Amino acid sequence: MTESITVSKEDYLKAILEAESEGHNVIPATLAHWLSVSAPAVTMALKRLKRDGFVDVKADGIVRLTASGKETAYKTALRHHLIERMLSEVFGMEWYEIHAEAERLEHAVSPAFEARLIEKLGEQGTCPHGNTVLPESPAQRRKRGLIQLSEGAENTDYVVTALYERDPKLLVFLHQSGISPETRVRLLARNYDRTVSIETPIGIITLGHPAAERIWVKRVAKAHKEK
Repeated sequence: MTESITVSKEDYLKAILEAESEGHNVIPATLAHWLSVSAPAVTMALKRLKRDGFVDVKADGIVRLTASGKETAYKTALRHHLIERMLSEVFGMEWYEIHAEAERLEHAVSPAFEARLIEKLGEQGTCPHGNTVLPESPAQRRKRGLIQLSEGAENTDYVVTALYERDPKLLVFLHQSGISPETRVRLLARNYDRTVSIETPIGIITLGHPAAERIWVKRVAKAHKEK
């Protein structure tokens, strides 16, 4: 089996839709990085997706979904979202383990089972990583008063609202560092080397910029003192 076949059509379409939702212009190199496949494999896959009417690639090189492509991609993203919630809410699986499991299961869900999941869990809401069916763009998150931890103010308390979930190693690292959705952390210092020193429930740690910018937080409102 060749590499171009091991990554399904749905994986490509979902990756494009998620990248667009996050505000990225999708080019073939984006897909190669996100899906961990070679450039030739992406080229072959895009040719097939274009032939089948799922994507369009214009002279600027940006890959765009057609209406049919968006519909297929959203259905895959929804199944992924529902499976993550099922694994967490029904089976109690740890939040930092479920993304990879959902990636494997999302293609095996029948329409009947998907309908039962929607009936039980609903299409709305957030997954255990704090994300909606389609990830929000940074601009959308900031409109809701969220910032990346890397942008936080020193000596300030925050609550973790969402985590970048496509990197399983990052999720395990954050868990081991005491960082998870709904966790309260205190940013102690933004250091010269772009690391941040934070206090988590397990102690004081230092995070590199690549990790800190993948953690979305909301400032904890200060309690008003009674007069």
